[in-house]
Amino acid sequence: MTDLEGEAARPDLWEKRDEAERVLREKSVIEREMSTFESLAGALEEAQILLELAQEAKDQGTFREVVAKVESVEQHLDVAELQRLLGGEHDFSNAIVSINAGEGGTDATDWAEMLLRMYLRWVEKQGFRAEILDFQPGDEAGIRSTTFLVTGDYAYGYLRTEQGVHRLVRISPFGSGAKRQTSFASVSVFPELDDSIEVEINEADLRIDTFRAGGAGGQHVNKTDSAVRMTHLPTGIVVQCQNERSQHKNRSAAMKVLRARLFDRKRQARDAELDLLRGEKQKIGFGSQIRSYTLHPAQRVKDHRTNCEIGNATSVLDGNLDTLIRATLLHNAASSGVSRSEA
Repeated sequence: MTDLEGEAARPDLWEKRDEAERVLREKSVIEREMSTFESLAGALEEAQILLELAQEAKDQGTFREVVAKVESVEQHLDVAELQRLLGGEHDFSNAIVSINAGEGGTDATDWAEMLLRMYLRWVEKQGFRAEILDFQPGDEAGIRSTTFLVTGDYAYGYLRTEQGVHRLVRISPFGSGAKRQTSFASVSVFPELDDSIEVEINEADLRIDTFRAGGAGGQHVNKTDSAVRMTHLPTGIVVQCQNERSQHKNRSAAMKVLRARLFDRKRQARDAELDLLRGEKQKIGFGSQIRSYTLHPAQRVKDHRTNCEIGNATSVLDGNLDTLIRATLLHNAASSGVSRSEA
């Protein structure tokens, strides 16, 4: 904390805005955590005093007040425990999330849009903020792909648990005969990088195309070449942004996403080398779903990494993801001490 206070007091701090915001954000979080623990300690002390009074007076009303206070402390401790598990280098960062429809035709594009709604509802419940960077509608329904930025403390730490393939099983609303349909969508999560993280990008390695944005956005968006598609030629990574009316802002957003994806590619290459040394086999592709959402014949959501099951799929799809996220964080901590995916 002393080091952060020293950095925050530097006269030249705001010469690099991103770094200044990072320092102040980290300082704010630590101050809030210290305040939380002080508040919890005070609440427990107060509960102890009330318990002694209730025992002396044999007052049932005071006993109920003690129980309510202790339950409140337990809830706050659960949140603090989750944040204790978020110790990765970038867990504190904002998150860039991409959703892509996979196998399943129109059901898959609809499923991708259902996932987008689920995450946006979760973001809202957390008090975070989401900004859509790119949105590619499906041919008949739903979305082919979307990318959005989630701003909030530990956004990446929480959402990195969602990375992988998600499978939906339901009666298709798009086909005749009321047949059960299985569809897939993939979720990718990257930390938003500040300027202190170096990611080498040679301008000569980029092909930048501009085009008119499609879909909703108003007349200005659809009548100007404001959308930007950026291709990194050495890796073949393609990103595009079209949500802003300004081509300059879309280009800046696309570069932000590209930096995050290149950083993640480097991390994955390092992890693959470690797996090779350990003799581990990585599962890759749509056959390795991390979670299944079953809406027929019965409702159930099952995370295949943790075996955590929830019988109310509707609630999960409405953004109530905390139980699943918590289970994954605990699983990662138990299996590897410090999860390698924290990098």
